[in-house]
Amino acid sequence: MKIITWNINSVRLRQGLVLRLLREQQPDVLCLQETKCPDEAFPSSVFSEAGYPYQAIRGEKGYNGVAILSRLPFTDHRHLNWVEREDCRHQAVTLEGGIHLHNFYIPAGGDVPDRVSNPKFDHKLKFLDEMKTWSGAEGAKPSILVGDLNIAPREDDVWSHKQLLRIISHTPVETEAMASIMAAGGWQDAVRQSIPEGKLYSWWSYRARDWDAADKGRRLDHIWVTSPLVSSLRSARILREARGWEQPSDHAPVMVGMMT
Repeated sequence: MKIITWNINSVRLRQGLVLRLLREQQPDVLCLQETKCPDEAFPSSVFSEAGYPYQAIRGEKGYNGVAILSRLPFTDHRHLNWVEREDCRHQAVTLEGGIHLHNFYIPAGGDVPDRVSNPKFDHKLKFLDEMKTWSGAEGAKPSILVGDLNIAPREDDVWSHKQLLRIISHTPVETEAMASIMAAGGWQDAVRQSIPEGKLYSWWSYRARDWDAADKGRRLDHIWVTSPLVSSLRSARILREARGWEQPSDHAPVMVGMMT
């Protein structure tokens, strides 16, 4: 089974890129974040005709939004709300074999890493706290968690650990919160299982004149598995080339291959 996660940054604007990815990589399951599209406007028929008839969509106009496109049947489409909001930031389905698949879009957190002066950062940390509690009940299940988690946890997940310690997505309070979530559920980083060392990024800012040459990236997009699935992992790759496609998302797709 091949799973890809991708923050698409508007599925209607970039549906052609999604079709290209489906055609070139042939994933079994594609999870999208930041679809920015209400359910009734989602291009479902386009992706169904491309061979992905099983779809779980949860979106809203202009921001947030998550979607699962699959060649494999699934059941039990569901979602949780976080921090007393109904933002479209989570959805889950059950794949064949009883595998639980969770698709997350964690809040970015704004610009100032202070929860008193920056309500967005406070909201992000509360979201992470709730995820830790949720995670504790998930670990015994065969589960996969994917998405734009908006945290680059390791020193080699950012272009400069020292310079980004006070930048949201790599602050100690965020990376420690992520570690707590993973520990609570026994989650393993599927990408780092296959690529244990070295700089690795999935996001490059639009602000860079030449993102590829500057290469000031961060690994914000992740795929995790619980202990029952670790032995199933076979490969992982970040599809960096997609960041260079015409009118791209600022995120690159992240792919994991598994035996099921």
